[in-house]
Amino acid sequence: MTPDIWMLLAFAGFLIAGVPVAFSLALAGSVGIVAGLSPDMLATLGTNTYNSVAKYPLIAIPLFILTGLIFERSGVALRLVRFAQALIGPRHGGLALVAVLVCMIMGGMSGSGPADAAAVAMVMLPSMTKAGYPKPFSATLIAASASTAILIPPSVALILYSIVVPGVDLRALFAAGLFPGILAGLALLVPAMIVAKRYGWEGAPVEGAETLTVRTTFRQALPALFAPVLILGGLRSGLFTPTEAAVVAVAYGTIVGLFLTKELSLRDLWELLGEAAIISGVVMLIIALAGIFAWAGTMLGTFRHLAEWIIGLTDNGILLLVLVMLAVLVAGMLLDAISIYLIMMPVLIPVMQHFEWNPVWFGILLAMNIAIGQFTPPVAVNLMVTTEIAKIRLEETLGWALLFVLAMACALALVAIFPSIALWLPSVLGYNV
Repeated sequence: MTPDIWMLLAFAGFLIAGVPVAFSLALAGSVGIVAGLSPDMLATLGTNTYNSVAKYPLIAIPLFILTGLIFERSGVALRLVRFAQALIGPRHGGLALVAVLVCMIMGGMSGSGPADAAAVAMVMLPSMTKAGYPKPFSATLIAASASTAILIPPSVALILYSIVVPGVDLRALFAAGLFPGILAGLALLVPAMIVAKRYGWEGAPVEGAETLTVRTTFRQALPALFAPVLILGGLRSGLFTPTEAAVVAVAYGTIVGLFLTKELSLRDLWELLGEAAIISGVVMLIIALAGIFAWAGTMLGTFRHLAEWIIGLTDNGILLLVLVMLAVLVAGMLLDAISIYLIMMPVLIPVMQHFEWNPVWFGILLAMNIAIGQFTPPVAVNLMVTTEIAKIRLEETLGWALLFVLAMACALALVAIFPSIALWLPSVLGYNV
């Protein structure tokens, strides 16, 4: 067998054996180096891991993770829920609509699906259960809605995509993700409202909802609603770069928590810094060790061989795009977004260039696929979070998960058929697409 086959088999074997993705990538890359190059080349491991993380835009990832944690602890989700409840009022499916809207707004602060799911589930699940919604439905809806966080800017996944794919403007990616993210949320809302009306859930006003007024709850939610405006407005005006936007978001969230909602203490802030450091450390470890795999695959020609094989499957670009999307969807069911980008993009970039797919549009399609994977068993990170909070088994959500997978797949198909859904806004804003 050729060295690149040895490397790929080693990677698959380590994953099957239960080795964490980061170490599977590093070990498989080392196997490829020894088998195809020279054991002396193992001396490059330190340089490759450092070069993988020594990139200025990556600073935004831990900062946006910290932003999400700060807003979660600051009581922002509860205030958004109250405002949405007051705005929508009692009706069949009202709380389902609230859950989707709040998840989308929270996604505009954190950029992380699991963080979004945790914050909203803690607030929404008790209310939805009292209103008659089954826990499996509620947990699945919140998990699916939270997946829009990797589409709606700022998105950690899109930040990484802009680093992996050369020449892609992160601001264009952020702008391109907005309408597909909203479309995905609406696609989830349609079956949720139909099912709620079909089964008569939430027929009576939710307890305490009658005391909520739009004016009062809007005033309380205003600091949270202003956060996405501040981040996106600053990016659009050129006041700060995406990395600087992450710094501004952290500072703003801290001010909101300490002085406006007053639910964040200095002790809490210290704890959140530690929590963000742990989460960021895991992310950066994956990125660093993936550098070994990427370097070995490039030197051995593994990625080029795989890309040529994929291109040789068919001359029909549409058919191949469908096959790629299915492959990414399956990967999304098993791996996290960061691992998928690091593993698959070296192979997909030549394919994308061969068929002249727009890299911004293609990045949004990948993000939508990965978003679907975040609430699709067996490994559904968002769903794991919400089912743990709801105290139910993951298997109980399977039927509802398939319903929402179908709904978001329709949104994905629309963006694939009509690229302007993603590309119109960045074009109007003057970004390079």
